[in-house]
Amino acid sequence: MVAELEVGRITKPHGLRGEVLVRFTTDKIAERTSPGSRLRTAAGTELTVRAARPHHDRWIVSFTGSESRDDADALRGQLLFAEPLEDPEELFVHEVIGKRLRSSDGTDHGEIVAVVANPASDLMELADGRLVPLAFYRDHDEHSVTVDVPAGLLDDDGS
Repeated sequence: MVAELEVGRITKPHGLRGEVLVRFTTDKIAERTSPGSRLRTAAGTELTVRAARPHHDRWIVSFTGSESRDDADALRGQLLFAEPLEDPEELFVHEVIGKRLRSSDGTDHGEIVAVVANPASDLMELADGRLVPLAFYRDHDEHSVTVDVPAGLLDDDGS
């Protein structure tokens, strides 16, 4: 089974008809809010989106079976998870972790152990602590991520 990804959090109920406010942490909001989309709480409760609409910096979402304020209140504060989306044109964080980082000349620079959020460009962290901006990403396959980096960025001695 594929590990599910955290995609958002229910912040609080909205109104009296079972709707909730959701703050999404994914850039695939359209896919996660379309009617019929399935999300899961950390407790394992499966939720099916009935309808959703934007509201300021969050979304008002109604789930099948959530009909009252009490139903919505029971969901307050719940993290939301979903299965990863398949898109061969995109590189997702969960696909990067554990792969080898290679420069365009084929040099292996080690395993990618984390992706660190950074305003300019997220950074791939290598097992030895070196950081490589995702902005230099060129390609990936089943085992590795290839990057085109400026000379010296991946030198072990820092020169």
